[in-house]
Amino acid sequence: MLEKLRDVENRYESIAAQLNAPETYADPALCVRLTREQKELAPLVEAYRRYARFCADAASAKQLLSDPELRELARAELTAAETGMEETERELTRLLLPRDPNDARNVIVEIRAGTGGEEAALFAADLFRMYSMYADRRGWGVEIASVNETELGGLKEIVFTVVGEGAWSRLKFEAGAHCVKRVPETESSGRIQTSTATVAVLPEADELDFAIDEKDLRIDTFRASGAGGQKVNKTSSAIRVTHIPTGTVVECQDERSQYKNKDRAVSILRSRLYEAELARRTADVAAQRRSQVGMGERSEKIRTYFFLRGQVVDQRLSGDERAFQLERILSGALDDLIDRLVLADEAEKLKNRSEE
Repeated sequence: MLEKLRDVENRYESIAAQLNAPETYADPALCVRLTREQKELAPLVEAYRRYARFCADAASAKQLLSDPELRELARAELTAAETGMEETERELTRLLLPRDPNDARNVIVEIRAGTGGEEAALFAADLFRMYSMYADRRGWGVEIASVNETELGGLKEIVFTVVGEGAWSRLKFEAGAHCVKRVPETESSGRIQTSTATVAVLPEADELDFAIDEKDLRIDTFRASGAGGQKVNKTSSAIRVTHIPTGTVVECQDERSQYKNKDRAVSILRSRLYEAELARRTADVAAQRRSQVGMGERSEKIRTYFFLRGQVVDQRLSGDERAFQLERILSGALDDLIDRLVLADEAEKLKNRSEE
């Protein structure tokens, strides 16, 4: 492990030297890649250097044990150094796990009503509100690309971007079918209904990841649609972008400006095409998006929201770790839940590594 860590430190120092060279900035793409790699390596290098300091402190303390006047002080310093070495070694083991290269990226989230009719659409609106409040707690921005509302305020579909450092590292765990059990506002008999909404989460790709030839795009304009009345846009500001080679279509209608809608639509298109390109490279990624959303059936759920019990249960966790207070979750207090999913993911990776 130490040899690998020394290689990482050498790479980190090499990147720093390149970024200090004026000629590096003549190539913007190279500069962005180096800066991104440096940022990813920084926590590992900092932990390795901290581990090296603890090792040096332990070696110095051992030398002082033979001095009667300094023996007690040396023992205390040795204990502290060895404790620090053990803790840092565990941290290094975790940091050396395969990293998701997309962790620092913004994300594109697509929420769609599943089974349950109008109640599913209302639940989709609850999920969007929940993610918006979570983004606000984290200091992230939310930019809506397109939305299809119902007359009762539900959402048949909404596509939005969450802009913020590390958005993918947290929100990637939200992908899947979400299930709700409650008495709908539309139910007069008081009967509990089970409905679903699907959440797909894509890392936002930039031009360095996937270049799109403008010749491959067909741009159409149309009037933005809403639930009716004053929500209907009277100008043709909405944009539909079609990627001709693949037939991929993205619509964006939230902005009043055609140019802003076009930029956002192309950004979402690029992310979908980038994911499709990754899907062609590995069979695992090929099934990623389908496994995220499935068909919106109840049996595919990752999480259930029990309104009468005031609980949210995440099916990927076990025991007492899987239940959370409904009101807090719906108000955007997702960090505790996501932290447990992160730990479970790391534990699974550690298990797989030990079995290799």
